[in-house]
Amino acid sequence: MKNSLASPRLSRELRTIEKMFELWCAAHHAPGAGGPCGACRELLDYAAARLGNCPYGDEKPACAKCPIHCYKPETREKVREVMRWAGPRMLTRHPWLAVRHLLDGRREAPERKKKG
Repeated sequence: MKNSLASPRLSRELRTIEKMFELWCAAHHAPGAGGPCGACRELLDYAAARLGNCPYGDEKPACAKCPIHCYKPETREKVREVMRWAGPRMLTRHPWLAVRHLLDGRREAPERKKKG
């Protein structure tokens, strides 16, 4: 069953990663383009799809603390690179999203319900 990004928490998480990619892409690929380049957009779309299919839904922990790694390893590493670079810059450009992201990072994964 797919989760909706209409929930406030998941939509905020998507906004946060979009802002991180905008910062990253403007500094590394397409300065002044007004949005992410094609490669960054593709990676962002992948992240949005993974977020939309998270089995935890609103109870989703930070991906770094999640026992389920739904990203492909090379994609996960690229997203981590973007987040490592953009994270500190988010504090000055998007402080509310940055603080909420840091607080969400402290969230532990809830117990998964067993099927059956």
